[in-house]
Amino acid sequence: MGEKRSAPFVVLGVTGGIAAYKAVEICRQLSDAGCHVAPVLTEDAARFVTPLTFTALAGEPAQTKLYDGLSAIPHTRLGQAADLVVIAPATAHSLARLACGLADDLLMATVLATRAPVLVAPAMHTEMWEQPSVQANLATLRSRGVQVVEPEVGRLAGGDAGAGRLADPAVIVAAALAVLSPASLDLTGRRVVVSAGGTREPIDPVRYLTNRSSGKQGHALADAAAARGAAVTLVTTSKLPVANERHGSIRVVEVETAAEMHEAMMKESSGADVVVMAAAVADFRPVDPGSTKIKREGGVPTLEMEPTEDILADLVRHQAGGQVVVGFAAETDHVLENAQSKLARKGCDLLVVNDVSADATGFDHDTNAVHILAASGEVDSVPLTTKRAVADAIFDRVITHLPTTGGSTAQ
Repeated sequence: MGEKRSAPFVVLGVTGGIAAYKAVEICRQLSDAGCHVAPVLTEDAARFVTPLTFTALAGEPAQTKLYDGLSAIPHTRLGQAADLVVIAPATAHSLARLACGLADDLLMATVLATRAPVLVAPAMHTEMWEQPSVQANLATLRSRGVQVVEPEVGRLAGGDAGAGRLADPAVIVAAALAVLSPASLDLTGRRVVVSAGGTREPIDPVRYLTNRSSGKQGHALADAAAARGAAVTLVTTSKLPVANERHGSIRVVEVETAAEMHEAMMKESSGADVVVMAAAVADFRPVDPGSTKIKREGGVPTLEMEPTEDILADLVRHQAGGQVVVGFAAETDHVLENAQSKLARKGCDLLVVNDVSADATGFDHDTNAVHILAASGEVDSVPLTTKRAVADAIFDRVITHLPTTGGSTAQ
């Protein structure tokens, strides 16, 4: 066949679920990003959205039939031309067909006829998402290299709520663009340690003090570092799965309290080239947690508090030559002013700050907007985007601080 277009050729597969209407926005965003989009709708998808809508937004007319009368082998043309196949939404039925390797319609035949990466974004009701058969099909697809954009927890069709909601179109598009333009392996040979999540400080055996951190940004940082070639240790309190499990170079250390995180970070940072302290660590903890449950009948308890370890300050204090230490700050007012003060107090090389009171920013969101402050005075601002894109922006800055020669600082 002839040369590929200069624009990335993306086959956008749309299957038959109510979330199919969001695929219109995915198509638009991919086109706006400079991709040549070839929409392929299943017969059931066309019950929810019309092919004409996609034709108006895409690089070529939407196709729905394996035998369209125009070409004897449309799936071969699409499969060979594709730089990426995105299926969004991917229903439970379509995941099962993909796992079985069926070729009973144009979309399934196209997947079999391509050597391009395949990315799926599942969407279905919670009961279906949690079915062992669905999870087994996803495991099979992952083992074959298919990348999965996990669904979100939120409102579903019929007024229900739970896991299974299609990921935000911007998140899916960001994942697609990351596949099309993977980060350079500029962290190859480097050791990176990342902390994630909010610590839990026990009050008694059933209660604890914590914060709203989900660990999503820290996990995105670990994934980004691994994608750029680093050997990564992720010290986390979060029960989130390690993002993009294809990266076998991410080692997970699970902790819960600030003391446990302090011990793990001090141990793991020894010999690391980059240490990113993204976790939200409690500033105080109860001095004497109860050994039995505190009863309501005993009246309002008085908690005597003590400060927790200052992990970032200790990391800087024990910083090895050539090592880059990155701190984080969550602010609600005077964001840059407070961040600059913290950067001066802690002495780290970079400080990443976000306004957690802003919409779609910070805790438990899939998006973030940050300022990256350097000890030398520079400030880089990253507007609202996915947490993975924020992670890459941070490592773009980290790279400029690393020594140009050598790998790990370990002796």
